[in-house]
Amino acid sequence: MGAAPTTGGPPAGCTISRDVGAGCSQGSCAFSEENSNCGMCCLLQTIYNVTDWFFVALVAITTVVVIYGAFKILTAGDNQEELTKGRKFILYAALGLLVAFLAKAVPQVVKMVSGFGNQ
Repeated sequence: MGAAPTTGGPPAGCTISRDVGAGCSQGSCAFSEENSNCGMCCLLQTIYNVTDWFFVALVAITTVVVIYGAFKILTAGDNQEELTKGRKFILYAALGLLVAFLAKAVPQVVKMVSGFGNQ
């Protein structure tokens, strides 16, 4: 097996699809010595993309878990153990949804910690 070919250097830039703040505008961001914010803009864009996908995945999983928990409750009859399991599934789904909403805050936390949003 041969090694994968390399491009011979850093990327020329990245595409910014949302307003990430601090002078990063939507469109193409070319790396240059005059544009020192481009690297941070690209990092924030990547973080936004990852957290968006994470949010969508967690909401989808949460929906399935809530439906399963509701099914357990509806089919429990007089069985208290199954009723408790259904309630726990719904509780865990609510906690998963909380984590999903917290994931949406990650880009803002990165901007605050790095001081990038204050530029």
